[in-house]
Amino acid sequence: MISGKGSVFRNLEGLSVSKTAKKPHFLVHNHQDSVGVAVVEDIKKGKKLSGWVMDTGETIKVTARDDIPIGHKVALTNMKKGTMVQKYGHDIGRTIAAIKKGDHMHVHNTKTQRW
Repeated sequence: MISGKGSVFRNLEGLSVSKTAKKPHFLVHNHQDSVGVAVVEDIKKGKKLSGWVMDTGETIKVTARDDIPIGHKVALTNMKKGTMVQKYGHDIGRTIAAIKKGDHMHVHNTKTQRW
């Protein structure tokens, strides 16, 4: 559960991670994921982002290389064209262009398994 400013973050077992932690900019569902999901508005190019890895409770840092709308993905690693994209611990598609850590990932550079 993640709620308002200064709230308590909880991991999957409901254990407290931090009582004073700031709300993350993005969430990573599984520590093996290559993308995180933006959970705040107004992520602008150059902004230093922090993300919460839900299954481990760790915090990771990425600098946004593009503006990233809420609900869209941010790359957590450099990826070559044709690289598998992992989210929720599963293969969700392939890159259709080279992607750098911090890039906005969406339909312009990623082809999902479903489409």
